[in-house]
Amino acid sequence: MSLSAATQETVAPPSISPLMTFFFAAACGLVAANLYYGQPLAGPISASLGFSPTATGLIVTLTQIGYGLGLLLIVPLGDLLENRKLVLTLISTSAVALVGAALSSTPTMFLIASLCIGLSSVAVQVLVPFAANMAPDATRGRVVGNVMSGLLCGIMLARPFASFLAEATSWHTVYFVTAAIMVLLVVILRANLPVRVPHTKLSYRELLASMAHLALHSRVLQRRALYQAGMFAAFSLFWTTTPLLLAGQEFGLTQNGIALFALAGAAGAIASPIAGRLADRGLTRIASALAMLLGMAAFLIGHFAADGSITALLLLTAAAILLDFGVTTNLVVGQRAIYAISAEHRSRLNGLYMATFFAGGAFGSAIGGWAFATGGWAMTAWIGLCFPACAFLLFLTEGRRR
Repeated sequence: MSLSAATQETVAPPSISPLMTFFFAAACGLVAANLYYGQPLAGPISASLGFSPTATGLIVTLTQIGYGLGLLLIVPLGDLLENRKLVLTLISTSAVALVGAALSSTPTMFLIASLCIGLSSVAVQVLVPFAANMAPDATRGRVVGNVMSGLLCGIMLARPFASFLAEATSWHTVYFVTAAIMVLLVVILRANLPVRVPHTKLSYRELLASMAHLALHSRVLQRRALYQAGMFAAFSLFWTTTPLLLAGQEFGLTQNGIALFALAGAAGAIASPIAGRLADRGLTRIASALAMLLGMAAFLIGHFAADGSITALLLLTAAAILLDFGVTTNLVVGQRAIYAISAEHRSRLNGLYMATFFAGGAFGSAIGGWAFATGGWAMTAWIGLCFPACAFLLFLTEGRRR
C-alpha cells in the first residue's frame, strides 16, 4: 500500500494553481523593479550625496554589475539548495540593501548598497525556473509567460513609479517604501511558497564547472542566448537614448512626461503569456522570427520620429510597443526552449541565458549613449536596427542547417 502510494507520488505530474502563478508573477515584478529605481533618480541622488559628474553613472552600473555576478554565482544555487529558503533569503537581503540605500549619507555607502541590491535581485531568476519546475510540460510555456509578464511589468513600471514618488516626496522615500514592500513580500511568500529540494548532489565548485560544460556544448542554449542578446541590446539602446531624445530641444518633455512615455513599454508584458502559449503549441520558430522582425520594424518606424511633432511622438510610442513586444516574445520562447533541455539544470541554464543577454543589454546601453552623442537619433536608430537584424540572420542559419 505504501509502495503504491510512493509510486503514485513519484509519477504524479507537477502542477501549479493560477493563484500560485500570480504570486510568482507579482514577486518577480516587485523584486525586478528594484534594479531600475536608480535610473530616473540618478540626478537627485548624485546632487544629494555629492557624487562627482563622472561617478554618477556608477549608481546604475554597480547595480548592473551586482546583478550580473548574481546570475553567474547565485542563480545556479537554485539547482542545489532548497528553493523556497533561497528565495526568501535573497528577498530579505534586498530589503536590507534598500534600507541601506535610503540611509546612505556618502557615495561609497550608496554604491555598496546598490551592488547588494543587484546581487539580491537575482531572486527573480530563481523564481522563474522554480515556477517552471512546478508546471506540467504541456503548459510550461504558458506558466513561464505569465510569470515573465509580472517581471516585465515590474521593470517597465519601476521608472515612472520612482519618478512620480520622488517628485512628490524624495528619493529616500522610494527606497524606504520598496524595502517595506520586500518585507511584506517575504511574509506572503513564506506562507504560500512550497518547499522544493533539488536532486543535484554536486558541490558548489562542481556546480559552477557544470555551467561551463553547458555553455560550451548546448547548441540550443547558445543560439537562444545569442538571439536574445541581440534583442536585448536593441531594447537597452532604445530605453537609454529615448529619454535623452525626449528631453532635448525637439520634444522638450519634463521628467513626468518621460515617465508617462515609459508606461507605453509596459504594454509589451501582454506579449509574454501569448508567447508562452505559442511555445507550448510548438510554434517557437514562428514566434522567434516574428519577434525579431518586430524589433527591426520598431527602429525603422522610430527613425522617422525625431522632429518633435505629435506625429513623431506617436511613432516613437508605437516603436516602443513593437520593440517591447518583440523582446518579450523572444525572451519567453527562449526560456521555454532552454527549460526543455534538462529539468535538473534549469537554474544553471537560466543563469547562463540571462547573463549572456544581459551582457548584450549592457553593450547596447553603452553604444547607444555613444551613438546619440556622436550622430544623434538618426545614427542611434540605424545602429539599433542592426542588433535584431544580426539576431535574425543568425536565426536563418539555424533554418538552413536543419
